[in-house]
Order: sequence, then C-alpha cells, then structure tokens
Amino acid sequence: MDDLDRQIAHALQVDGRLAFSRIAEVLGVSDQTIARRWARLRADRSMRVLGLTEPAVLGETVWLVRVSTTPDAAVPLAETLARRTDTTWVAMMAGGTEVSAVARAGSGWTPEGGGEALLLRELPRTPRVLAVHAYCQLHQFFGGAEGLILKSGMLSPDQVAQLAPPPPIPPEEPVRLSADDRTLLTRLAHDGRTPVAELASATGWSPSAVRRRMAELRGCGALYFDVEYGPRVFGQGLRAAVWLSVPPARLHATGEALAAHEEVAFACATTGAANLFLTVVCRDTAELYAYLTGPVARLSGVQNVETYPVVRSLKGPGPFPQSRIRGTRAGQDPNRAP
Repeated sequence: MDDLDRQIAHALQVDGRLAFSRIAEVLGVSDQTIARRWARLRADRSMRVLGLTEPAVLGETVWLVRVSTTPDAAVPLAETLARRTDTTWVAMMAGGTEVSAVARAGSGWTPEGGGEALLLRELPRTPRVLAVHAYCQLHQFFGGAEGLILKSGMLSPDQVAQLAPPPPIPPEEPVRLSADDRTLLTRLAHDGRTPVAELASATGWSPSAVRRRMAELRGCGALYFDVEYGPRVFGQGLRAAVWLSVPPARLHATGEALAAHEEVAFACATTGAANLFLTVVCRDTAELYAYLTGPVARLSGVQNVETYPVVRSLKGPGPFPQSRIRGTRAGQDPNRAP
C-alpha cells in the first residue's frame, strides 16, 4: 500500500460509486492507473466497497450485544452470529470468552432478505451462554457513512469537495423497501461497485430505473457506500471496544468531542450504565494506552472507562461470505441460534 492506494480509498469512501475517470482527474493520474490499482486492491482482498443501509432511515433499532460464554463455546457462537443476516461487527474479546455483535431489528428487513431479528430472544436459551447484555443505540455521533478513512487526511478538503455527492435529506417517515429494492441492495451489499447493467439484470429494471432508484435511496440517506479494508492498510493493527460512563448533562458534548478524535471509528450513545460506546483503532497497545490516558482522560465528565481489545474479528459492516465460515452447510438457516 502506498499513498496513491490510500488516496483511492479516501475517494471511494467519499463516494463509492465514483467513476475512475473522475477520481483520476482529481488526483492527477490516468484512468488506467486508478483502474489497475483498484483491481489489485480487490484481487488481494485489501479493500472492497459495500453498499449499506442506514438503520434509522429504515425505521430499525440498533442493539449492541455482549455475550459471555464458556471458553469452548466462544468460537462456535461467534461464527453462528456472523452467519446471521441481522448482525454486523461480530468479534471475540476479553481473551476469547466474550462475543460482541451489532444487531438490527424493527423493520423486518435485512440486506439478504431475512426477517426481524430474534437474536435477543434466542441467545439466553443458547447452551453454554453465561450472560447476555444488550444496549440500545440512542444516538450516533460518528460512523456509518462517515468512515474512519475520512479522517486519514489523504485527500485535501478541496479534493473531497470536488468528489462528494450532495448530502442526503432525511425523510419524515421511515423508508419502506420493495422486494426489488431488496434485490438491488443485496447486490450492492456484496459489491457496492456492481455495474448498472448487472443490477438491471438482477432486478428486471432498465438501467435508467436502476440509476434513478439508487439516486432516490442515496438522496434520502437509506443507502450509503463504505470502504471495508484490512486492519493494516492504514497501519492500524489493534481495534478495541471502549465503554464510558458520562453524566447525562455531559453526554452529548462528550460524544461530539470523541467523534472528532482520529482514533475513533464509531461513537454512539447507548442505554445502560456505560452510556457511551466507542470503537477505537490504534497501531498497538502502547498507542491505545496513550489515547486512553491522553485525549480521553482530558475530557471532563468521564467517570468510568472499560476497554476490551478485539482478539478476533469475524464480520465487519457487510454480509459475511458463508464459505469463509467454518461449518456452514448448504441450506442451513443462518438466523438460528446455535
């Protein structure tokens, strides 16, 4: 990875559907160079663009789930959670005895057509699960369409302004998706740069109808594009979950301050005693310690901090290729608890 690769990543985080010619124009290189670089990044699985949906715009509720298990059950449970279509960001923490996941529920829709999330009701009945804690996301300070790459500084503010699409206008009511919308979004969830011709073939729409519907979904914020990349692409080898307790009077200001930190990939307010949650990305444990004892410690109002390094990440923001999950069988229902 060099700076041009990272500039391409930054450009695609700004707009995942940008034409290579437009990126080349802004970066001052040839179209062929951009296409060749992106093909290499895709081929070695360093990076991919995902078309994702915004839960709030679809009327969904987001839950942050922590599951304590016996040591022998952690890996099978994590793999089962990663197979589900209503989960994202599945990881093992705390020495491999705790599994974390993000679950979505409320609209009855998931990117692959699954039903309403039943995870919170199923987990307590799962063998060898010792405890389940679920926290409702109340407000998102950073994350979603605002990917961590936007904090990398690989593009200048002027370059970002040249590439950025118009900001979305949130609808007054939750967006309801048709079956054809789901087909479209399923394809984009696996590859956000799927050509329009392939999307038209999958949906049965004309190419112009595909472009129009994507523009509508992006315009209201229901659809956005995110760049998923390997943890070391930007020299970030350590990811950690951080829970903070903050007095209600300081909650919003503290969340806004944390969202601006370059180490913070995700920040939200939640229910529970620890009412702020962060995903923090650092080079190593020394940098994590410096962050916690520096920028975090200097924030007034932070009363308690719990930190859990991720020891294994099984699933990110998009759908998980089931071929990469050990033990997946053809025809197996991915939305069943183990």
